Amino acid sequence: MVLVDSSVFVDFFANRQTVQTAAMKSLLSRGEVCICGLVLTEVLQGIRNDRQYRLIKALLADFPLLGTDTGSFLLAAEIYRSLRRAGVTIRKTNNCIIAAVAVENSVPLLQSDRDFDLIASGTKLKIFDGTGTHTDGA
Repeated sequence: MVLVDSSVFVDFFANRQTVQTAAMKSLLSRGEVCICGLVLTEVLQGIRNDRQYRLIKALLADFPLLGTDTGSFLLAAEIYRSLRRAGVTIRKTNNCIIAAVAVENSVPLLQSDRDFDLIASGTKLKIFDGTGTHTDGA
């Protein structure tokens, strides 16, 4: 399984041809895509058209949903704080939470948001590079 970030879903639904959307197509064909609650929320909140919203909501409901608990939020805070101490500022708290979910579930993350590369450089987050391999975090 690979956790797919909203940054990739947005490009995928907009039919943008990127390394990440190509990887997502491959993962979809193998049934290896999973999401978490924040990804679900981020993708759906940006959809303006009601018909598209219903279609995409139904599509996302078919993916395994990785859960969060108190530990997820504590790990997200630790990720943010440890990187901040190292002089790295993460722009979006949500990205720390998504990264924490990936780490807790030992799944790589398919993404196209620079925050995650920064997070991976100082944590155990694994980034799925689209070729079937992933880069290891710290």
